[in-house]
Amino acid sequence: MSKAKDAAASSIILKYLNDQNRPYSTQDVFSNLQREHGLGKTAVVKVMEQLAQQEKIKEKVYGKQKIYFADQEQFPTISDPELKQLDAQVSELNSQVQSAQLSCQQLETELKELNSSMTTEDMMREIKDLKEECSKYQQKLDKMKSAANHVTPEEKEKVYSERKQFCKEWKKRKRMATDIFDAILEGYPKSKKQFFEEVGVETDEDYNVSPPDI
Repeated sequence: MSKAKDAAASSIILKYLNDQNRPYSTQDVFSNLQREHGLGKTAVVKVMEQLAQQEKIKEKVYGKQKIYFADQEQFPTISDPELKQLDAQVSELNSQVQSAQLSCQQLETELKELNSSMTTEDMMREIKDLKEECSKYQQKLDKMKSAANHVTPEEKEKVYSERKQFCKEWKKRKRMATDIFDAILEGYPKSKKQFFEEVGVETDEDYNVSPPDI
């Protein structure tokens, strides 16, 4: 390696150790800097040993392992009040990180729901198909209304029986849903309206309908 490359590698490694201010082995430094700066393992070992000899960094030997770290004398001494202030700042930043992570999770959930929902084009096609289907049923209904004696007593009884069954099921499911929501809202910090908006619940009251009396 040329002197210019030696100097560049020395500057990069010295800055890295000072910025990180934590102990590293030559393998650690090589692994962390190789991809970004293209430093070879042999060059890293050589430069770190030279920096230690020049007393620009410190070296500790643990058995066969050598550990290198920044010279702590270059850093200003921090008083206890300053340490407490830094701890408070770290705690505040951790709270901000947690809040940001929670917001990201909520946004990811919303994005997932949006991606899984129908597109505008799909909704327009669905509306068109439903309107055509409704038109067919309306024509069939008008034809039935204009006919005389087109429903037998048995058919009429069957319709009323099914209507009664469906109304009972409607009330049953409405009651079950209400019980579930009430249980959830006991520990929910916001109002029922906010909960329904966040979850996407649409109620009978939103459409001014209610189960008929049977």
